[in-house]
Amino acid sequence: MGMEMANEWERALRANAAGYARVALENIGREFPADVHHTMHAPDDFPHRPRTRTPVFFGSFDWHSCVEMHWLLVRLLRQAGADVPQDEIRAALDAQFTAEKLAAEAEFIARADDGRRQRPYGWGWALALVHETAQLDDADGRRWAVHMAPLGEALTANFLGWLPKATYPVRYGVHANSAFGLARALPYAAERARSGDAALLEALTAAAHRWYDGDRDYPGGWEPSGTDFLSPALVEAELMAQLLPADGFVRWLDAFLPGIAAGEPAALFTPAIVSDASDGQIAHLHGLNASRAWCWRRIAETLPEGDARIERALAAARAHAEAALPHVAGDDYMVEHWLAAYAVLLLSA
Repeated sequence: MGMEMANEWERALRANAAGYARVALENIGREFPADVHHTMHAPDDFPHRPRTRTPVFFGSFDWHSCVEMHWLLVRLLRQAGADVPQDEIRAALDAQFTAEKLAAEAEFIARADDGRRQRPYGWGWALALVHETAQLDDADGRRWAVHMAPLGEALTANFLGWLPKATYPVRYGVHANSAFGLARALPYAAERARSGDAALLEALTAAAHRWYDGDRDYPGGWEPSGTDFLSPALVEAELMAQLLPADGFVRWLDAFLPGIAAGEPAALFTPAIVSDASDGQIAHLHGLNASRAWCWRRIAETLPEGDARIERALAAARAHAEAALPHVAGDDYMVEHWLAAYAVLLLSA
């Protein structure tokens, strides 16, 4: 069942890749409406245009969503290049990923007030973008990766400055969730470690083990909260699936969510109801369905063959995907400015 579903995900990605790319291309160029957060230090100290403050990530309503849309485009170039308008995507990204513009983004994310507002969600997604670009093994990817290096350095410094002070994780299902931000940053950190600098990987790993190793009987039945786009239970499990050896993850999951094989807690297997997609907070629940589908897929693919939980996890992934994917394109802008990133994350995992 697992391989059959993986093939099904790949077919769905290729069938929808052009549409997802179109959504992202439109989003990254759409400056308004814009959700800009800024601490004023003097009269008139306020950014008058989003693109003057952040010349790359000014679209898609907010900074982190714009980062996600750029990640989506690079990911599709890598994994579904034959099914997307490559020339248009490359031209758009080439105009965005200049050394000057990305240096401004690095400066923005390093500033204390602005940078901390993206912690750890925007930080993690931005490092995912840096990493994804470095994996694009062609002339464009190599050029863009060089230009992104200062952004990667700034984000690394942010994580290294924050993690030793982060005594407790944030466990709710929106942007400040600690597990998801760390999980998005891990592939970049692992590649950086392979190049000889293991500080970020060690810091992320130490924080995750400090926060989550001892978790038992997680109250997943209390989910979701009304504005979640992440499942606190499942994103934590996905992070630990990356960090623990296979047998260690099996034991950890046994203790963390002991009822999976029986379909418990039922709340984690039941897609969320989205009553109003035009309400930006309620619209988050479409993302909850998509991100749960991705987490259930990742859990199923990490468990050893024959594990009784695999079938339950895959069925939950399918149910949540069926609830989320019809809303990726053509829905209200409060959904469309970000949901496609989670669809691509699911389908290309």
